[in-house]
Amino acid sequence: MIVITGATGTIGSEVVRQLAERGEKVRAVTRDPEQARVPEGVEVVRGDYADPASLAAAFAGAEAAFLVGQVTPDNSDVDAKLIAAARDAGVARLVKLSAIGTGDTILGPFATWHMPGEKAISESGRVWTILRPSSFASNTLSWAAPIKEGKPVPNMTGTGAQGVIDPRDIAAVAVAALTSDAHAGRVYTLTGPEPLSVHQQAAMLGAALGRELEVDDIPLEQVREALLAAGRSEAFADRATAGQAFIRNGGNTTVTTDVERVLGRAPRTYADWARDHAAAFRG
Repeated sequence: MIVITGATGTIGSEVVRQLAERGEKVRAVTRDPEQARVPEGVEVVRGDYADPASLAAAFAGAEAAFLVGQVTPDNSDVDAKLIAAARDAGVARLVKLSAIGTGDTILGPFATWHMPGEKAISESGRVWTILRPSSFASNTLSWAAPIKEGKPVPNMTGTGAQGVIDPRDIAAVAVAALTSDAHAGRVYTLTGPEPLSVHQQAAMLGAALGRELEVDDIPLEQVREALLAAGRSEAFADRATAGQAFIRNGGNTTVTTDVERVLGRAPRTYADWARDHAAAFRG
């Protein structure tokens, strides 16, 4: 039995799908099982990170678990609690979804969010693997509404490039780690094959859609104002703005070979992802 937390999220749902295709026994954990849409044969159970009893039941009898802690600045201990629940239930193999740059002091406060979880899993006494993905290709789904309305793609990161990765590749690495001890004690930084700016991604997406997309470059000070106007806290806006500034200044251009090392093939390109998801951007 392999337990997937965050099973209806971007990465968790893809991990569930890929494991099910392999014929693995899968248990999907979600706060609202009735709303979950999973492949045939996948067990769906309720699990709430604020309800230890539900987590204990979700992990019962499992051999491996994929842990998505939904960490925020205000609940950085949620990962440690999730890992403890899996450990106490006797789960032998743990794979944690973290984030690129975790622990790098240059990144500022947001680089610390996953540190408690990474420490907890490395000290769990279980076989463990940590995945630190870069920016998801699927993040650009937020452009779908303005593109359908004929508006420009909003760009909050200037000319800054990132090692954009297809969520399917993150999930494939997770599946490899969940089903084999060959990745024990490894920390994988997962990226696409090249660093890309928003302008470059928009050009690739436009090619997939058969038309040129305009890009609206938003000044950094307006990014913070927009977050506050949307009801975000001052602390959140400050952290998010710092992250955007870091990317603008070229801080997240890291590209690694970890995907190829695990999967034996090159990572998918953003152009691949755009072609496969073009329908989401069409009216």
